[in-house]
Amino acid sequence: MTPTAHNAPPSHFLNRELGLIAFNRRVLAQAQDERVPLLERLFFLCIVSSNLDEFFEIRMAGLKEQIKGHSKTRTTDGLLPQEAYDQVSAAVHRLVADQYRELNNTLLPAAASEGIRFLRRSQWTDAQREWIRDYFFREVMPVLTPIGLDPSHPFPRIYNKSLNFIVELEGRDAFGRSSGIAIVQAPRVLPRIIRLPEALAPESAYSFIFLSSIVHAFVGELFSGMTVQGCYQFRVTRNSDLFVDEEEVKNLRAKIQGELPQRNFGDAVRLEVAENTSPAMIEFLLTQFGLEEKDLYRVEGPVNLVRLMQVPSWVDRPDLKFPTFVPGEVKRLEKGKNIFNVIRKGDVLLYHPYQRFTPVIQLLESAATDPQVVAIKMTVYRTGTDSVLMNSLIRAAQNGKEVTVVVELLARFDEETNVSWATKLEEVGAHVVYGVVGYKTHAKALLILRREEDERGTPMLRRYVHLGTGNYHPRTARLYTDFGLLTCNESIGMDVSEVFKQLTGLGRAQALHYLWQAPFTLSANMMKAIDGEKHAAEAGRKGRIVAKMNSLLEPQIIEALYAASQAGVEIDLIVRGVCALRPGVPGLSDNIKVRSVIGRFLEHTRVFYFYADGAENVYLSSADWMERNFFRRIELAFPILDARLKKRVITEGLKLYLADNQASWEMDSEGVYTRRKPGRNKPHCAQQDMANLLGKTLTT
Repeated sequence: MTPTAHNAPPSHFLNRELGLIAFNRRVLAQAQDERVPLLERLFFLCIVSSNLDEFFEIRMAGLKEQIKGHSKTRTTDGLLPQEAYDQVSAAVHRLVADQYRELNNTLLPAAASEGIRFLRRSQWTDAQREWIRDYFFREVMPVLTPIGLDPSHPFPRIYNKSLNFIVELEGRDAFGRSSGIAIVQAPRVLPRIIRLPEALAPESAYSFIFLSSIVHAFVGELFSGMTVQGCYQFRVTRNSDLFVDEEEVKNLRAKIQGELPQRNFGDAVRLEVAENTSPAMIEFLLTQFGLEEKDLYRVEGPVNLVRLMQVPSWVDRPDLKFPTFVPGEVKRLEKGKNIFNVIRKGDVLLYHPYQRFTPVIQLLESAATDPQVVAIKMTVYRTGTDSVLMNSLIRAAQNGKEVTVVVELLARFDEETNVSWATKLEEVGAHVVYGVVGYKTHAKALLILRREEDERGTPMLRRYVHLGTGNYHPRTARLYTDFGLLTCNESIGMDVSEVFKQLTGLGRAQALHYLWQAPFTLSANMMKAIDGEKHAAEAGRKGRIVAKMNSLLEPQIIEALYAASQAGVEIDLIVRGVCALRPGVPGLSDNIKVRSVIGRFLEHTRVFYFYADGAENVYLSSADWMERNFFRRIELAFPILDARLKKRVITEGLKLYLADNQASWEMDSEGVYTRRKPGRNKPHCAQQDMANLLGKTLTT
C-alpha cells in the first residue's frame, strides 16, 4: 500500500512540471495548425490558458510552498524546488508569449477576415461609442465599487482569477484625499465579452467588445473631478489546493464546506498584467501580493483568455468549426430492447465519444424503475452540476431501492458540486459514504442487484456491472475518449461487490477474481505483468507491451519498463500528458517508444496490453501509472474477457493510435516532442478513423 523506495539515478527521469508545459505546447500547436478550423483553433488557445490556471493553482503553488518551507527534497530528476521553479517559470513565460503572439498575429486577424471582430477602443465609431457608453451607465457602473486606497481603505482582498483594474489618479476627491491609486474589481456577474448589435456593425457579422475595454474607456466616470493617469487590468492566481487533514476531521463534508470559501484567497502565485501597465503600478502590485518579477506575466491582450472559450458557441459559422459528429449506436442496445436482457446475452463494450453514453444512462434509469431491482451501488468522482445519473439515483431511492453512493468529496474543483449531490441523495434516504480516509475513490463502478431466476427457475440475485475508464459525466463523455464495459459476469460482479463492501464497511481486503485494485494489488500486478514480458524475452520468446494512459510518472514502473526493454521487450507507450520515462536511451530504453496524441477529443482511456505468450491480456483502468493512483487512491483495472471485445480494444484503442501520423507526437530522450508526418505512407488520424468506424450503428 506504500511505494517501495527506489535508488534509480535522477538521469533516468524527466521533470514532471516541464512535461506538463510540453503537453500544453502540443495543445498550443493545435491552435497554430491551419488544418484545424479557425474557431476550434481559438478554443485550443483557450484550453492552454485554462490548463495553465490549474497548473499555477496546484503545481506551481506546491513548488512555492516547498521553497517557502526551505525544503531540500529533490524531484525525481534531481532538482531542488527553487531550481525546478526557475526552469519551469522560464518555460511558462515562453509559452505564454507564444500564445499571445498566435492570438494577436494570426487568430484575431483571421477571425476579422471572416467577419468576427474584437473591436479595440480606437476602432469604435461614434455610434458604437454612444451605445457602449449607455451600456456602461446602465449595466456596468451600478455594480462597480471603486476603492480608493488610503489608511481607511487598505488594499482589498482580490478574488482568485478575477478581473481587476488598478487606476492611477491625480487630484483630490470631495474629502480632500489624494491617494493617487484606486482598485476597481469587476464583479463576476458582468459578462467579460459583449456583442454589439448588428445594426451598429454592418461590416461584420459578429462584433465583440471586451469588458476591460469598456471599463478603460469610462473609468473616469467613477472618479468625479479627478484625472485618470492610467488604468490597467490585472489578475492574480492563488494557491487553490484544498488541504483537509482527513484523519483530524470528524465530519469531512462539514469541513470541506467550511474550507471552500477560503480557496479563492490562498497565497498568490502569479500576477498577470496588461502589457502597458506602468512600472510603478507593477511594483506596487507585486509588493501587495508578495510576488517577485519571475511571477509576473505581461500580456498583450485580455489577462484571461479562458473567457474567449465561449465565443465559438456564440458564432453560427459551421464552416469554421469541426464537422458535427454524431456518436454511433450499439446495435444490440437499440431503442426498445430490455438492457438487462442484452447484458445477460454477453458483455457490451462502449467507446465514448465515438459511441453514445446513453446505454449507461439507460441502465441506471431502468434500474431506478424496474421492480426487480433491489439495490444500486455507485462511485461518483465527477458528474456535473446537472446530472441525469444522479437524478436517477434519487428516483431509485424514492422508489424504495437500496441506494448506496460513494461520493468523493475531495475531487479537485468539484468538491462543492459533490457536496451538493451528497446532500440531495441523503435527503431521499440514499446511503452516502465518502470512501476511505486518506484514499481518494477514483474508481468508476456501478453495481445493480436484480432479483431473477436462474436456468432452473430458482430465485437468485444477479449482479449487473458497469466499469469505466472515465467519469459518470454525460457532458465530458461527448468530449473525452473512454471505454466502458457492461457485464453480468458472476466473478466480476462478486469482485465489484467486495470493493463496495470495503468502501462502505470495515474488514480486511479479500482476494479478487479478476479485478486489480489500488492500493492493494494494482501496482504489484502491473509490475508482475511487465516482469512476465521481460522473462519471456530473456528466454527467447516474444515480449510485447503496449500501454495507453494520461500520465506516466511512477519510478518503480519506469524502472521495470527499462529492465524489460533491456531484455528485448518491444514497448510502445501512448501517453497523452506528462511522461517522466526517457525513451530511446542507448543501453537503457532502446526498445521503448513514447507517443502523445492530441486532437479534437481529449484522450482519456487507460489501456494496458501484455502479450503473455500469446494470451494477449488486456486491462482497462481508471488509473494512470502514477504514485498517487497506485498508492493513495481506490482504483480498478478490469480485464476484457470476451475475445471479440478484446480484439476491438487492441485495434481501436491501441493499433490505430500507433498508426497515427497526423495527430501523434513522438518524444525523444530529452522530453522533446516532434510531430509525426505521413511522409510516403497513407495519412492516418486515430480519432478520425474511429469517428468513421463507430460514428454509425455498430454491432459489438
